[in-house]
This record gives sequence, C-alpha cells and structure tokens, in this order.
Amino acid sequence: MMSLETAKRVWQARLDPRRQTPSIGIYSHVRDRWGIFHAQPLVLNEQRQAGAAIEGVMRHEELEIAQLAVDTHGYTDFAMALAKLLGFDLCPRLKALKDRHLFVPRGTEVPEKLRPICRAIIDVSKIAAQWDAIVHLVASVHSGHTSAVSVTARYDSASRGDPLYEAVAHLGQLLRTVFLADYFVNQAFRRELLRVLNRGEAVNALKRAIYSGRVAGYQAKHHEEMQAVADALSLLANILTAWNTARMQEAFDH
Repeated sequence: MMSLETAKRVWQARLDPRRQTPSIGIYSHVRDRWGIFHAQPLVLNEQRQAGAAIEGVMRHEELEIAQLAVDTHGYTDFAMALAKLLGFDLCPRLKALKDRHLFVPRGTEVPEKLRPICRAIIDVSKIAAQWDAIVHLVASVHSGHTSAVSVTARYDSASRGDPLYEAVAHLGQLLRTVFLADYFVNQAFRRELLRVLNRGEAVNALKRAIYSGRVAGYQAKHHEEMQAVADALSLLANILTAWNTARMQEAFDH
C-alpha cells in the first residue's frame, strides 16, 4: 500500500506515520509481469491490509492467480487460511523470522532439534467442529455477499475466544508452517517472492512520481470518488510502464 497526501478535513484522511501528513491509502495489486490489475482506497492505520489483499484477487476475474505475495502488514493467520480456502496461496514476507514458530497438531512427536521453534498446540478437533461454518463464511466471500475486508476486520486478534476464529486461525498456523518450510528450503521460491514484492514497491514509487501534489477535498467526498482516483492513477502507471517497455524493446532490437 502507498499513501497519497490530502487535506486533513477529508473524512478518510489519517496521519501517515512516516511522512506525518494527512493521507489516504491506495492498495495496488501488481502482476509478476509489472502490470497493475487492481487498486482500492483504504483508510490508513485502521486495520491490517490482509483483507484488501484477498479482496483484490477475488474481485478480479480476468486472471487466475495462484499465489499472492504480501509483506507482514498483509498477513494474519486467519487470512492465510481464508486465502487458501478461496483457491490461492498467501505468501508473506514476515519480519522477525527468528522469533516465528512452527505449529503442528497436538500429540505430534517433535524432534529434539526442532523443539525450540516448534509447538504442538494445534487442535484439529476445533477445525472439524467449525468446518460447516468455515465453508459458509468462505462461500459468502467468494460469492461477493460480503467482502474479505469486512471478514478480516470482524475476525481479527480481538476475536480470540470465538470458536470460528480459533478454528480458522489454527488452520492458518498449519498453512504458515508449510509455507515457512518451503520459504527456508526453496531458494528459488524465496528469491521470486522477494523480487515480486520489490517490484510492487517500485510501482508505488512510480505512482508517487506521477501524482504530484495531494488529493483535493472534492475528489475524496465519497468512496467511489477515491476509487476513481486509484483507478486513474493505476491506468497512468500502466500506460507509462507499457511505453517504457516498448521503447526498451526497440533499443534492444536495434
């Protein structure tokens, strides 16, 4: 996500912790071949970005997406399971990896070397007991009756103790363990993930270079108006990227 400066009286504006200016967030989805295929406005500092990351994939029907790379802000255990059940893998670049643990079902015999980083605390029975409710929740997001943003906001860390949240979070912890095993062992996969995330940051830098100044108050009175700003900015960035690609190809051919 990137932030665009705006007037402090805009209802969606929040203080950007980095720039200390009133801003609105724009969350962009970038293909592994550079093109931006979805963008949506967000309120800064209100919630984690996992819901927006999942929602962008679900509402874009032209592409079949198998993996979605996100940073730590775009990840939760709940979102990890939700994305998998919706048909794609959430691939987070997590900070403080040395403090992360691997999770396995209760009763699993953990080798001595792995005991400092592995916890056998997953209750599979919780997942089985809530499976029908989980399927109903996933179907609601898939059909568009509710958004992934609303679901992840409803079932965040404050929902601990809720049976449905606990079941999905336990499933997400199992999936994260599988992901981290691939992340640590598969060097090509790890490099690809980092490359794609760095590419997304480069696209945000391009957008910031295109959009000089700040979002005017009359452009941000309604969510639809901010969506138009996000879409127009993505269109300009895609045009510039395509133009540069064509000129680079001409130079290469010459």
